[in-house]
Amino acid sequence: MDGGGMHWDVLFRNALVFDGSGAKPQLQDVAVRDGCIAAIGSGLPERQARETVEVGGRWLMPGLLDIHTHFDLEVELEPGLPEAVRHGTTTVVVANCSLGLAYGAQRRDGADPIVDCFARVENVPKHVLRKVGDRVTWNDSRAYLEHFRDLPLGPNIVPMIPHSMLRIEVMGLHASVTREPTAQELMRMGQLVEKGLREGYVGFSTDALPFHFLANRPNTQKQIPTQFARYGELKFLTNLVRRWGRVWQATPPKDSKIGVFRNFLLTSGRLFGKPLKVTAVAAIDIVTNKSLLRMGLLLSRMLNSRFLNGHFRFQALAAPFKLWSDGVITPIAEEIPVLRRLNECDLDDRASRMKIMGDPAWQKEFRRMWTHGKTGFGLARLKRRLRMDDNVLTRELGDMHVETCPVASWNGESLQQVYERLLRWQASGEGARSPAEQEAFASFPKPAGDDCDFFLHLLRRFDTALRWWTITANRDRETTKALLFDPQLLPGFNDSGAHLTNMAFYDGNLRMLQFAQEDGQEKVARAVQRLTQEPAEFFGLAVGTLKPGAQADLAVIDPEALRLYDSDAGIRYQWRDIFEANQLVNRSDGVVTHVMIAGRMAWRDGAYTEAHGRERLGRVLLNREHESQSTPLAA
Repeated sequence: MDGGGMHWDVLFRNALVFDGSGAKPQLQDVAVRDGCIAAIGSGLPERQARETVEVGGRWLMPGLLDIHTHFDLEVELEPGLPEAVRHGTTTVVVANCSLGLAYGAQRRDGADPIVDCFARVENVPKHVLRKVGDRVTWNDSRAYLEHFRDLPLGPNIVPMIPHSMLRIEVMGLHASVTREPTAQELMRMGQLVEKGLREGYVGFSTDALPFHFLANRPNTQKQIPTQFARYGELKFLTNLVRRWGRVWQATPPKDSKIGVFRNFLLTSGRLFGKPLKVTAVAAIDIVTNKSLLRMGLLLSRMLNSRFLNGHFRFQALAAPFKLWSDGVITPIAEEIPVLRRLNECDLDDRASRMKIMGDPAWQKEFRRMWTHGKTGFGLARLKRRLRMDDNVLTRELGDMHVETCPVASWNGESLQQVYERLLRWQASGEGARSPAEQEAFASFPKPAGDDCDFFLHLLRRFDTALRWWTITANRDRETTKALLFDPQLLPGFNDSGAHLTNMAFYDGNLRMLQFAQEDGQEKVARAVQRLTQEPAEFFGLAVGTLKPGAQADLAVIDPEALRLYDSDAGIRYQWRDIFEANQLVNRSDGVVTHVMIAGRMAWRDGAYTEAHGRERLGRVLLNREHESQSTPLAA
């Protein structure tokens, strides 16, 4: 208990406190002073507090961490990061997947790497990315950290060194995707990684998913720079990360099982003298290929075994992987070459997409893709039956649901329902639900053809005006729940701040708490630990716990509102002025009642406080050992 008659800034009374350790919650009071937890106990005197929040038995816990985000873009435009704060998130890790802003805009020799690298990989409109690039005033990793002092941050920001941008900084964009680095360039990359780690960066990120491509001509058929790094380069750079005890965030080269094993074997302490902390995307239950999850879990257990002595964590998602598409503008199209050609066109370049889709040779290629493994006999058909398909898209009309479309009566229906009604209409001339549907049906050839012909006709007629969704992974909630609590995984593959119109998992942490709530308070305590102390320790951060002296990042959650929360019903597709674009977001109204960051309220009773977005609340968080030996950048 706090003594000496000193005043507290805020006293939270009668809270069911989850301290982040996994311990059983207790009904306690929590006092905050000067940005830190000042006291925790029962019956703390209200007279010592300038402000009292009556929690009334609701849950009080450390602010939640979101470990896989691309908020490094939005934080430059709207530093309060409102879509994180409202769901109880107080710390976000940025610069994942080799992409980030550590080296500035890097606009040299006519290149615009922020646009080129982020636009297709993270599905962010080019005009938004140019706007971010225009805000950049720094050109090195130290200055990047320092610029956060001048932003009215909401959550704490945790940056990593991004490999694609590192290669661009040393080699230039063109060279980074056309040739190997020289020995001198590789040495310079190592020097910059070492410099960043010395400055306190928590880790280093790379990417090996083979469908991540550049967005600007003439490079639209080239993958992002990190993809061109050979194993020797990865080994050299990650050995620096290992030596500093930091984190390597990675994605697997999914088309090469040998490549996946070789890359992730770098975690081994037995082979390399000291374990390397690795967190990788992702442990999800893919609908079309159930074997991938099994292999991923087996790999994780092998790498973390006593024999290999690794420190490896796949990331798990707390939700069905529901993915929206505007025509074929969607992440899953990038892994299918025939659809990728359409994604090479700019979003507003409908004419180019129409020209491609009107090409008979392209149409034949589209049919080969659509029917592969669905007809005939052979290995592809067997793999599809065994749910070992090579692509994430199911190519089943029943799995594809219309969100919005010029034919309003289709909204909410599956494409299979529309297709079957079209066939009935062509057979009888009856059954059209509206003049708009009759007009759309009349545009089809007669006969309409099979499901491939039907979907291709819709794409050519409506292009991006056909907005549809499908669930590509995590359809089984019990499997999803088990993954979240697997000790060899980390929850948090939310991808917050990316894929603006394709997905919305900003409430992923709340979804996990809701899973835990089904099994009682002990399971909730474990979930809180998994979302706070555990990731904080993995990334080496001085947050994630409730104890005297800790930074006062707190979230208050109403358990009854959480129990009733329907995440799917809370998804909104709305205009964001700061982006001048639409965005998918989550609305968990009433679930999170208070959010405090560094001792100051950011969210209270369903609204942002006056300080949020106007004054700096959070700060850039560095490796805690670095922070303990230097002056924090928040100073």
